[in-house]
Order: sequence, then structure tokens, then C-alpha cells
Amino acid sequence: MLFKTPDWVKHAIFYQIFPDRFARSVPPDQNWLLNVPLEDWNAPPTVQGYKGGNLWGVIDKLDYLQDLGINAIYINPIFSSASNHRYHTLDYYQVDPLLGGDEAFTSLLKEVHHRNIKLVLDGTFNHASRGFYFFNDILENGPHSPWVDWFKILGWPLAPYDGSRPANYASWCEHRALPEFNTNNPGAREYIMRVGEHWIKLGADGWRLDSADYIKTPGFWQEFRDRIKAINPEAYIVGEIPLEANEWLDGTQFDGVSSLPFLLATTSFIVGDRLVKGHFKEYPSPPTIDAAGYAEQINQLLQLYDWEIQLSQLNGLNNHDTARLIDVAGGDRASLYLSTLLLFTFPGAPCIYYGDEIGLTGGYDPDCRKAFPSPEAWDRDTLEYHRKLIKLRHTHPALRIGKYQTLYAQAQVYIFARILEAEILIIAVNAGDETAKVSIQPSLSSQPQQVLFTYNSGNANWSDEATQTSLNFTLAPRSGLILG
Repeated sequence: MLFKTPDWVKHAIFYQIFPDRFARSVPPDQNWLLNVPLEDWNAPPTVQGYKGGNLWGVIDKLDYLQDLGINAIYINPIFSSASNHRYHTLDYYQVDPLLGGDEAFTSLLKEVHHRNIKLVLDGTFNHASRGFYFFNDILENGPHSPWVDWFKILGWPLAPYDGSRPANYASWCEHRALPEFNTNNPGAREYIMRVGEHWIKLGADGWRLDSADYIKTPGFWQEFRDRIKAINPEAYIVGEIPLEANEWLDGTQFDGVSSLPFLLATTSFIVGDRLVKGHFKEYPSPPTIDAAGYAEQINQLLQLYDWEIQLSQLNGLNNHDTARLIDVAGGDRASLYLSTLLLFTFPGAPCIYYGDEIGLTGGYDPDCRKAFPSPEAWDRDTLEYHRKLIKLRHTHPALRIGKYQTLYAQAQVYIFARILEAEILIIAVNAGDETAKVSIQPSLSSQPQQVLFTYNSGNANWSDEATQTSLNFTLAPRSGLILG
């Protein structure tokens, strides 16, 4: 199988935007968007309340994102929906009016592309909502509805709201607000394919596919890929697959996945026993591991997929479904900083969840979906830390597409290299609480000498003995550096 993924993804730094919470702005002719009941921007978020963030607000923040070094945006669902997260889709062909509607989307596309920033949409195609036209027709007309086979009806009558009765239709995780499509039905399948095509034709640069593993229909994602790539061969197709994804990364379906193995391994190693809560309320916390355990998990992950696929993964430290890493670590800033260092030196596209770069905190949903704060509340040190790492990744191709080689993994010290032809960068992390002195004899074609980046403090030097050349590190507690 010849794998081919979009070249731009390999050089992308993504920024994930939860549109209701990122920024709020309206043109003078759309003031009505502010004349509806909205939660106070700075109040704690609630499950059902709206803050009123919109696409006009995203446009206003593009200079900030461009200055940060962002060149790709993944935005949570933007289509009409009766939920602030908009995973309960009402109309796949209309941008939610509260987000500014189709006019705001058209303007956003124009502005991001003017800045050479890509925009990837969130597609929720496993399920719709109770208010989705075709399902609503079934609620009104029962077995007489023309669309009855578009969903997985199990019996009559349907009970979309009464939790004391059987719903009588299949829904995502038995959440009756989210009826599942019957993707075996040719009409429903064709509808979803055309939705996917529609927004790519308008200029979107790809799809992040929500709950992609829930769609089991043979050939579905192969057809989706073929039809999207026929419109734009460089469109990015990334599936949400929680763990191993070989089944979907065979070159005929997704270019990459947004998965948990990197997040969980990095949390286990860097946060370690500082962990006060897991990323997920409903799942057990990952066990603590040392550097050797981290090396084993990371190298297993890197062996799972073809290298072309590895370079197109969408990697992050947290997202809209998880507690933020800073909260997982009980506020320990070093955990955020060292994890971010590993993220930006790892193969695949790094993705910043909005606000991580300015120290935004957040526990379990809905707390992980706080409104983006005003500048006076930003952690400027964290912002500058992200700026430096982003600049380094843009400057050094080896950090983006270079081979990955573990050089040392003992106790709490992990050292690895990214290698691209003559360019070699060495990254060293001490996750422990004591100063570490390490000497290694790497087999490399050159000897990187310059410390390009450091957190806390550390140094490195080469020494020549009679029989070998050694690279010697002194790493402060909870520190990291990049040698190049």
C-alpha cells in the first residue's frame, strides 16, 4: 500500500477552538446576536448555557494566532445545533446563527486563507439530534415517515425525552438526544457524503471525524475519503479513534487520528505521582511510569503505523472532552511545560487546546470549556514558553519530519533525537525531583553543540575519550533542553 498524506499537515501547528467560548464579536449590523440571554463571559461554564462566542470573534483573534505561530485551526462543530458544543446537529448545511451564520463562516475562510492558515471542520456523522429534520419527521409521523430507515428504529412508540420509557431507537452511548444514523441505508449514506463534499467545495481544508469508530458500515470511510480527495487531494481527514487505529490507517480511509496513547503515556511519565485526577472522569487514571516505561510506550506507538501516517497524526495534551493537563497535575506548572516540550518535539502535528498557551485551567466537562480570558488574566510566562517552542518547530524541519531515535531512558531521564539528513536535534528531559548527571555515547553522524532551548536549567557537552565520544548532561530537577 502506497501511503500519501497531505504535506501541509506534517508542518502544521494546530489550535483547537471551542467556538462558544473562544471570542465574541459582532459586526454593527448583527447586534441582535448580543440581545439574547447569554451567560456572563467570565462566569464558570455550565452544561447548557451559552457564552455567545462566534466566528466573528475567531476572525478578531487571527492576528493573535498568527503571531503565536499557528498555521492550522481545528474548530469544534459550527453547524446549527441545540447545544453549546454543537454536537447535536440540527442542520448540516447551515452555520449556527449564534455563531454568525454562513456569512461569518465565509468571512472566516477568507481571512484564514489570506494568512495561510488551514481550517479543519468537525464532522459529527455517526449521529444527529432529536431536532434534525429527518429524525423529527419520524417523531411526527412514526412508521409512516419517508425517512424511517435513515435511523436505527427498534420499536414503537419512540420516547425521545421520557427517560422512564425505552427510547426505541439506537443512540450514541444510549444518549437519546443523539439518534444514530443508519449508514447502511443508501439515502442516509449519500446525504452524509454530500455534506462532507459541500464544505470542502466551499473551501474547508479537511474534516476531523467525531466518534469515527462508531460507524461500522463496510466501505463507508473509504468512500468518504475518495469523494473528499476527489475535490481536494490535500484535504486532511483525521478520525477520532481513542486507542489503536490500524483498522482505519490503512491508506484507504484516514490520514491520521486524534488518539490518546501519546497523551496518556506523557501524563504517566511527566505528571507521575503528582496526578490528582485523570483526564477522564469515567476512566481510571493512567499508572505512573519511569523513563524506560515511557520509551517502551512511545516506541510501540511509533511502530504502529507507516511513517507517512505517523507524520499526520493529530497530537495533544488535552481537549474539550478531558480535564486540562494543568488540573490533572494539581497545578504543577513543570508538568505542563515538560509535556508541552515533548509534544512539540514529537512526530505528528501538535495541537494546542485553546487557552493552554496562556495557562487556562479546567477540570472535567464543562469546566474544561471555560471562556478564553482577557489579556490581563493571561500567564505571560506560559505564553512565551509556547512561542519559543512553536518558533523552534517552525525553524527546524527535523522536529517536524525527522526520524525519531531514543538515545537513553533510565530512572526519570529520557533523551531522544530527531534526525533529518545532516540536521540532528537532541532532546533531554529530567522528570525527576533531583539533579541528574548522564553520559551517553550516541551513534550520530554529527555532534550538536548549541543549547537551543532550556526549561529550568541544564547543560550538555561532548568529551572525547581514548575509545569513544561521550555526550554529558547535567539536568536540574524537572527540566528539559534541546540541543542542536
